[in-house]
Amino acid sequence: MQSIEEGNWVEIHQVILKPEARSSHLPEESKKVPYEMRARGFLLQAARLQETAHIQTLSGRIISGKLVQVEPRYDHGFGPPVYELMHIGEEEKQMLEK
Repeated sequence: MQSIEEGNWVEIHQVILKPEARSSHLPEESKKVPYEMRARGFLLQAARLQETAHIQTLSGRIISGKLVQVEPRYDHGFGPPVYELMHIGEEEKQMLEK
């Protein structure tokens, strides 16, 4: 497996709490799964995928976890436009001008 160079933008994964360590006050479906973290940042030293890596986040934090992705994409979306909300700014301006 190829080593990923220091300085690359990467994503790490870490299990913060295993299911048995989670609070008993959680809903049943939450208690059954681990509490996990995914974070993105710059790789501080060369590492291989699926191995422990150390990163520096954009906020300057240095954290570690299993290296899961190199150059991760932002592929989330907010769904289709909500047409009822598209003219609120204009309507608000008109209301304030009155």
